[in-house]
Amino acid sequence: MTNKFEILLIGLNHKTAPVEIRECIGFTGDESQQALLDLHALEAIHEVLLVSTCNRVEVLATTPDKDAAARQIVSFLSEMNNIPAADFEGNLYQHAGDEAVRHMFRVAASLDSMVVGEPQILGQIKEAYRAAATKRTSGVILNRLLHKTFLVAKRIRTETGIGDHAVSISYAAVELARKIFGDLEGRKVLLIGAGEMAELAVEHLIRNRADAVLVANRTFERGVELARRFNGRAIRFEEITDGLETVDIVISSTGASDYVIRRDQARGVMRRRRNRPLFFIDIAVPRDIDPEINRLNNIYVYDIDDLKGVIEENIEDRQRAATKGERLVDEAVIRFRQWYESLDVVPTIVGLRRKFEQVIRAEVGRTCPGGSAQGVAEDALDKMVNALVNKILHDPTTILKCEEGHGNKAQLLAATRKLFKLDDNDTC
Repeated sequence: MTNKFEILLIGLNHKTAPVEIRECIGFTGDESQQALLDLHALEAIHEVLLVSTCNRVEVLATTPDKDAAARQIVSFLSEMNNIPAADFEGNLYQHAGDEAVRHMFRVAASLDSMVVGEPQILGQIKEAYRAAATKRTSGVILNRLLHKTFLVAKRIRTETGIGDHAVSISYAAVELARKIFGDLEGRKVLLIGAGEMAELAVEHLIRNRADAVLVANRTFERGVELARRFNGRAIRFEEITDGLETVDIVISSTGASDYVIRRDQARGVMRRRRNRPLFFIDIAVPRDIDPEINRLNNIYVYDIDDLKGVIEENIEDRQRAATKGERLVDEAVIRFRQWYESLDVVPTIVGLRRKFEQVIRAEVGRTCPGGSAQGVAEDALDKMVNALVNKILHDPTTILKCEEGHGNKAQLLAATRKLFKLDDNDTC
């Protein structure tokens, strides 16, 4: 006897497919709900989970027929997205058994992400599992696999520190700000310009509980729009020097061809600030902040090259953490396989117990007609039956559960079921 269902994963991601293919195959939130139900209705699919993000689309399923399930999933993706299978089949990867399990563990732990260690993918997988659980498209195997997946991801993040160091310009800027100020709570921020990386840095600062945001943009209307996004206040470009007196952190990303803030400006501001620390993050190319400002006391200026240097060091740290993470994944795959293979053992052990209980109770019934004899209560007889079954089946149960040293487990289980006639069709 072997497991009836096999674990199968089919998908594509940022490594195997260009964005134009990922866009065609991806599903929106509402589409994912219906797609999940439609996948579950496929003949060769027993349980199913659908993960769809900007960087990957993956179908995780259990199936009694791996080849048929693969064909049906590819056809489904083709029909659902109105794109010929030939246009994307070459971009697909397929994993089964241990490799499918390993892939899920690696993805959730962000070992397979575009940016190793980024935390968003775990939340996206949790959301996909929540949908599968709500729609009841997951069952015993996928429920166990996803719970294990979340534990593995948490362990890797905790034990390796894989997400501790910034590996994007915006994250690096925030990390440097924290080194300078310690706690960012209540710190005031001035955003100069509307560059995407600068906006992201402000978002990260706000998540770290930074306070009021001033926005200065050459187009005042655009500044008002940005300020509204950050629950802040827009100022005109001419008011930047006044703004420097009240803020703690300045993030600049304009398209100016010359410096926006010069050394003399900063020197005058620092007198009025009474030398309170001021931190500049210059993400513009060419630079917005005069590098000579860095020579002034209590002013810290970092440009994009400084931030890239931080990122390169942190990427090396993450790669070392990823190596340890891969080892933790391998250990977890082995443990999950042991559980998965035990699904074969449980029915056999249950069948053996039922068989021996029937034999012992039949003998007790013949020896003690009516269920009891010589004052022996019925519950005492039940305890005796259970004790006998436990003692008789202790060694066979231990051997059946053992992972090593007893040859081919499938053959052992088949022989056990044959010897004790646990299947209705067993004959001499």
